[in-house]
Amino acid sequence: MFKYPLSSWPVGLILAGVLSACGQAGPADSAAAPEVEAEVPTPVSDAAVDALLAPFEGPYGGVPAFDAVEVAAFEPAMQRAIEDGLAELDEIATQDAAPDFENTIAALERQGGLLDRVGVYYSIWTSNLSTPEIRDVEPRIDAMLSEYRSAKYMNQALFQRVATVWENKAALAELTDAQQRLVWDYYTDFVRSGAALDADRRAEVADLSAELSGHFAKFSANMLHDEQAYITWLEDSQLGGLPENVVAAAAAAARERGRDGDYAILNTRSSMDPFLTFADDRSLRERVWKTYYSRGDNGDEYDNKGLIADILRLRQQRARLQGYENFATYALEKRVAQRPENAMALLMSVWPAAIGRVQEEVADMQAVADSEAAGITIEPWDYRYYAEKVRIAKYDLDSNEVKQYLELNNLVEGMFWMAGQLYGFSFQPAVDVPVFHEDVRVWQVLQDGEHQGLFYFDPYARTGKRSGAWMNGYNQQSTFDGPVKVMVSNNSNFIKPDGDNPVLISWDDAETLFHEFGHALHGLLSNVTYPSQSGTAVARDYVEFPSQVHENWLMTPEILNQFALHYETGEPIPEDLVARIGKAGTFNQGYATTEYLASALMDMKLHMLEDGSDVDAAAFEAETLSALGMPTELPMRHRLPHFSHVFSSDGYAAGYYAYLWSDTYGADAWAAFADAEGGAYDPVVAERFVDHILSVGNSVDPVDGYRAFRGRDVDTTALMRQRGFPTGTVE
Repeated sequence: MFKYPLSSWPVGLILAGVLSACGQAGPADSAAAPEVEAEVPTPVSDAAVDALLAPFEGPYGGVPAFDAVEVAAFEPAMQRAIEDGLAELDEIATQDAAPDFENTIAALERQGGLLDRVGVYYSIWTSNLSTPEIRDVEPRIDAMLSEYRSAKYMNQALFQRVATVWENKAALAELTDAQQRLVWDYYTDFVRSGAALDADRRAEVADLSAELSGHFAKFSANMLHDEQAYITWLEDSQLGGLPENVVAAAAAAARERGRDGDYAILNTRSSMDPFLTFADDRSLRERVWKTYYSRGDNGDEYDNKGLIADILRLRQQRARLQGYENFATYALEKRVAQRPENAMALLMSVWPAAIGRVQEEVADMQAVADSEAAGITIEPWDYRYYAEKVRIAKYDLDSNEVKQYLELNNLVEGMFWMAGQLYGFSFQPAVDVPVFHEDVRVWQVLQDGEHQGLFYFDPYARTGKRSGAWMNGYNQQSTFDGPVKVMVSNNSNFIKPDGDNPVLISWDDAETLFHEFGHALHGLLSNVTYPSQSGTAVARDYVEFPSQVHENWLMTPEILNQFALHYETGEPIPEDLVARIGKAGTFNQGYATTEYLASALMDMKLHMLEDGSDVDAAAFEAETLSALGMPTELPMRHRLPHFSHVFSSDGYAAGYYAYLWSDTYGADAWAAFADAEGGAYDPVVAERFVDHILSVGNSVDPVDGYRAFRGRDVDTTALMRQRGFPTGTVE
C-alpha cells in the first residue's frame, strides 16, 4: 500500500529556469513547450475512473494498469477515493468495540486502498508526464488531498481511539517492538497534525495546510513553465569545445522542437552542466549559467520570491499553533537528528573545510586561465570549464575519455550483477507489463528463483518530466494480510540518443545511477509486517544513507572489469585510467560540498526563524551567504526561487541537511565493507547490512538498527576522509 504521507507525494517537484538579460530566447521566440490554455474537460467514462481505482491485476501478482490511464479521470477518481477513504475512517472511529491495536491501528494500516492506487498513477503523471491538462487539474487535486489529510488527522473520535491504544501501557507492553513503534508513529503523527488542539486551533491548522498546498502547486508550476520555456539556441559556429555526444543531444533537442539544423541547450541540469563544462565561448557560458540559476527569479508572473515569503509565514504560523518554537523544530522531531541545532552543528563542522578547499580549487583554475592568457578572473560560469582543465592537467583525467567506458546499458547490467553478488538477486525482462511511456523497461526480480518484485526503469529526459533522478515505490512490501511483493522504479534524465547510438554518461551520473538503484534495493529487500514501515519509509535524514553506500560499488574492480567497457571496442576500462579516477576521487569536492552546504544552511536558517512573515527572499539569501563567507566563484546548488525540495512541498523543508547527515552514515557503513576480510562483497557484512538496515524499514529505531549493524554509533571520520578533508575538522 502507498502509505507515505500525502504531503510528500511528488506533486510537481519540477525544476526550471528563467530568461536572463543576455539575449536569451524567451517564450515569444521559443518553440519549447509553449504555455497553452488547458482544454475544457471532456466527459470521462466510468470505466476510465474505475481503472485508476481497481486493484492491480495481471501478471506477477498484479501490476498497475498504465495503459488504461486517462488524464481526465484523475479528478473524479481522486474524489471517489477520498470519499471511500473518509467512510473507512469514519467506520474505524465510530465502532462500538473498545480501542485496541487490531481494531484501530491495524485497521488504519488497511484503510485507504483506493487512494493508494490512484495516488500511484497521479504521482507518476505529475512527475513523469506533466502536460497543461495535468497542471490544470493539479491545484484542485492537491487541495482535495490537503482537505482529506486534515479530515483524517483532525477526526477527534479517531484520535481518541489512537490515543487510548497509546496510553494503555499494559496492553502496549504485550505488543511486538514493531507494533509498539507503529502505535507511537500513528499517535505522534496525529499530535503533530494538531489533533490534540482545541477546535478553533484545529480548524486554523487545517486552513493553513490547505493554503500551503495551493502555494506548493503554484511554485512547482512556475518552475515547470520556466524550465520548458527558455532555451539557448546555438548555430554551428557556437559549438566550440563541445563533445560529439553533447552536440548530438543539442541537435536532437532542437529537432524535437521543430528547428532541425539548430542546436538547443535546455534549461535543465542535464543539458546545462555539460555545456558549462566544455563550451569554449565564455559569453555563451555566462548566458546559460544566468538563465539556469535565475529560475523563478525573473520578476514576472512566474516569479517565486513572493510565494517563498508566504510559504515561510504559513509554515511558522502552523508550527507555533502546534506548540513548536519554529518549523525546523517541528520538522526534525521524528528524524534521527531530532533537533535543528544538531543538524546545524554537522553542517557548520564541514563548512570551513569545504570553503577552504574551494580556495585551493579556484587558485588551480586561475593558474590555468592565466597560463592561457585568458585575461579573466574566475566567475561562476567558468568553474566547471576550468575545473575540467585542471582535472586533465592535474590528474590526466579527461571526463570524455572516461565516458567512452560508461555506456548506460552496460552499467545497468553491472547494477544487477552487484545485487546478485550481495543479495542473491537475478533480473530477467518482464513480459506483458503495461508501462506509462515507451521508454520504460521492466524486469522481474528473483531471489533464489522466487519472485521478489518488479523493477521499472525510465531513463530518458522528456518534456513534462521533472529534472533529476529519483526512485518511486508503486506498492510497499508487507506480510500483514498475506505477502505483498514490491514494485519500484528508478527515473533518470539522460538524453535519449538518436537511433542506435550509445548513451555515454559521466562518472557522476554513473554514481547517481547506482545511488538510485540503492533506493530500489532498499524497497526490494524490505521484510516487515506492516506496509507503513516498509522499505524506504524511514526518517528523511536516514533514507539516503543506504543508497549512498551503494554508490561505492561502482568503483570496485569487479564492476569496472566486467561492465565499464569501451562502447566501440568492448575493451574494459584500463587500469591506469581507473587509478586516475581513484586519484581524482576527491577532486572538486570543495565545489560540490560548498554548493550543497550553502543550500542546506539556507534552508535550516530560514526555518529556524521565530517569525517567517515578510521574509525578503533575495535579501535573506544575499545576507546569509555574506555572513557565511560564501565564495563568490560559485552559487548555492539551489537558489531560493528554485529550491523545489523546500518550497514545492513540506518533504525536504528544514530537511535538506539530510543528505549530509545520511552521507555520514553512508561513509561509515561503506568503511565496514571496505575493511572486511572478504572485501567489498563480503557475505557476512552484506548479511548484517540486510538484517539490520535494508530489511527492517521503520520497524526499528534507525539508531538502534545502525548500532546493531556497525557494533557502535556512527563516526564522522570516514565522511571527512572520503571527501579529502582534514579529519580533525570534526571531533
